[in-house]
Amino acid sequence: PTAVKAFTCFLIDDDADDQEIFISALGKISPAIRNISAYNGQDALDKLSASKEKPDIIFLDLNMPLMNGREFLQAISGNEWYQQIPIIILSTTSDSDTISETIQLGAKEFITKPASYSDWETILKVVLKEFYTGL
Repeated sequence: PTAVKAFTCFLIDDDADDQEIFISALGKISPAIRNISAYNGQDALDKLSASKEKPDIIFLDLNMPLMNGREFLQAISGNEWYQQIPIIILSTTSDSDTISETIQLGAKEFITKPASYSDWETILKVVLKEFYTGL
């Protein structure tokens, strides 16, 4: 069998509990998926600019200190290096105006954060199947 290409998720979320659940669910989905985390948009920009490799997908929370998700989307808009990375919004809101706004700012999808661990796993699996052939 051919080796599965490493796949890197970048989670930008200031909630440590959400990060832990996300990382745990990813590990259950596939051990081949690596995760990088940042606590806000500015932390994410710093990590992205310091790295030579770009993540395969970004999961972005909206409500964070210093630089929120909208500000992060605006900061990377127009930068071709980031344009090929699918950005999935993960938020506690399900407000249709917010969803429309983030899609206009360049997000590929908008997911309301699930309440249960099993829902996290299910949702992540569905989203990742769209972008990752290793599943």
